[in-house]
Amino acid sequence: MTKLQEVDIGTQPLERFREFIDPERLDGAIATAARLRDALKGRVVWHVNSTAVGGGVAEMLHVLLPYVRGCGIDARWLVLEGAEDFFVVTKRLHHALHGSVGDGSSLGEDARKIYERVVAENAEDLVARVRPGDVIILHDPQTAGLVPHMVDRGVITFWRCHVGADTRDEQTDLAWDLIGRYLDRAVANIFTRNQYIPDCCDHGRSVIIPPSIDPFAPKNQPLDDNVVRSILAATGIIADPPGDAEPSFRREDGSPGRVERQSVVDRHGAPPSWDNRLVVQVSRWDPLKDPVGVVRGFAEYLKSNASDVDTHLVLAGPDVKAIPDDIEQAQVYHDTSAAVKELPDGIRRRIHLACLPMEDLQENAAIVNALQTHASVVVQKSLREGFGLTVTEAMWKSRPVLASAVGGILDQIEDRVDGLLIKDATNPVEFASLLAILLQDEDRAAKMGAAARKRVSENYLGIHSLFAYAALIERFGE
Repeated sequence: MTKLQEVDIGTQPLERFREFIDPERLDGAIATAARLRDALKGRVVWHVNSTAVGGGVAEMLHVLLPYVRGCGIDARWLVLEGAEDFFVVTKRLHHALHGSVGDGSSLGEDARKIYERVVAENAEDLVARVRPGDVIILHDPQTAGLVPHMVDRGVITFWRCHVGADTRDEQTDLAWDLIGRYLDRAVANIFTRNQYIPDCCDHGRSVIIPPSIDPFAPKNQPLDDNVVRSILAATGIIADPPGDAEPSFRREDGSPGRVERQSVVDRHGAPPSWDNRLVVQVSRWDPLKDPVGVVRGFAEYLKSNASDVDTHLVLAGPDVKAIPDDIEQAQVYHDTSAAVKELPDGIRRRIHLACLPMEDLQENAAIVNALQTHASVVVQKSLREGFGLTVTEAMWKSRPVLASAVGGILDQIEDRVDGLLIKDATNPVEFASLLAILLQDEDRAAKMGAAARKRVSENYLGIHSLFAYAALIERFGE
């Protein structure tokens, strides 16, 4: 029998947020959590997704669930199992929900059979763990087929979709035709934006909860410049000696951590120094994140701004072998490397592809934190984007952000106020011209960065998501 993996969850108090949000709002969230704890009366709140590592859903669960446990609620996290053929189907579904063709494989009857076989195998183990009256939140297309199994078991079942497209087309219809049949018995379906709610989901039972970040996590905690420099040097991204500071960070349990592992960097020249400006994109090696397009847009910027002799591009992502539910990463990384090799030597030498170590996820987060904190500009040139947590992270660090005007990024960035939006994400000339604005007008970039941090503090910290989930379970969980 397939055995789901249980992920260890720590414990954190909601009181930590008092320094960042309005006291009345925090007191209201704490009171709601207390009511929910009493109403659940020992029942378990389960979360199920397809991976415990990487960005997106896994990262949000690592952030949110310790606070749920800190409220005295028994929260648990399970990761489903599946063979490669299952993840080929679900990756295709992921693309289709964004309105993208992906690898072009079929989402017909054969795909449905693969999907339902693996879901049924996981459901057998899951049914043995849950009890009637428990609450379960199933995340993304990989888990949609579990909804009927959980409802039949008497579990209060929510399905959470983190991806979507603003408009319907043939690809989105294919995806919803496959998974929509499983969703009508869910108590409620949760989406990131109103535009993502498909016709097959009852709008009266669909709710909106945007993602959020944890300001105390290793990826978002404040780092001194000397520590940033030491981390980037220790992991091999910049050439400078680390100096006097240790490459240290604070782990989620409060204990000290240290960056010790090297990144694997594909480069054709010397590493940048601390004094070089960095343009940074951090994302999975995913075609929808368009790393090849970032390379070409940056090359266009250098061609149009010959006087800029010190700016480098760092494209950073996970070790391509470390994310089991994403079978595209190695090919996307290879394609990006090939695109760099096609460029003139003077440009090629200023582009660095960094595969960050994944053995210790909190160490990985600290490296990302240092990269984003040091970046002169953070970019997210996605072709499709459900939300874009890397945008939120960079905004929290007061970085000027250049991002595509797609999906949830449109909710995060007010163009020309707290960032710049690329209207045509496929246009390298537009990318280059907007990048030039942020690199050449430092005062304007700094003002956008300050406005960006304020926007995140008011809308996208973890306490906001926790309050929304608690209210949802209060509303539907009896």
